[in-house]
Amino acid sequence: MAASKQLAFLHVAGCLRLGIVRPLAQSPGRDCVDDVMTRACKIEARVSADEDLKLSNLLKYYLRESQAAKDLLYRRSRSLVDYENANKALDKARAKNKDVLQAETSQQLCCQKFEKISESAKQELIDFKTRRVAAFRKNLVELAELELKHAKGNLQLLQNCLAVLNGDT
Repeated sequence: MAASKQLAFLHVAGCLRLGIVRPLAQSPGRDCVDDVMTRACKIEARVSADEDLKLSNLLKYYLRESQAAKDLLYRRSRSLVDYENANKALDKARAKNKDVLQAETSQQLCCQKFEKISESAKQELIDFKTRRVAAFRKNLVELAELELKHAKGNLQLLQNCLAVLNGDT
């Protein structure tokens, strides 16, 4: 969207420089409008760059946080597999009536490890959600403030041009 605005501004500014737009071609305000279009193009380029930077930073943050959450869930899944394997080993040991105590101990350790990881995973996922919402809110507020700043600059530019045009006519 910003690229099409830039092209439109540049097209109008170029037409004004060449004198293609007849009503303003002989007017002293032509230079003012040409200047406004050129500056507006630069402002739009800055707005576009700022938006891209803010949104890409937000997405990079989300990517890092998502990867950490996936790693956590992978560790939990790995622990669950270990726990299930320990249960199978215990069943086999009971069937053969050999090393039952060792298999029970291994199964209990795997169970404790799985429960511990599950509890920490629950808390970390809640924290992730909280951090994610806070980061999105912060970045989107900063983006809105930045766009307001650029919009005010654009408004001031247009008001100055109108004042010059009203003074010329």
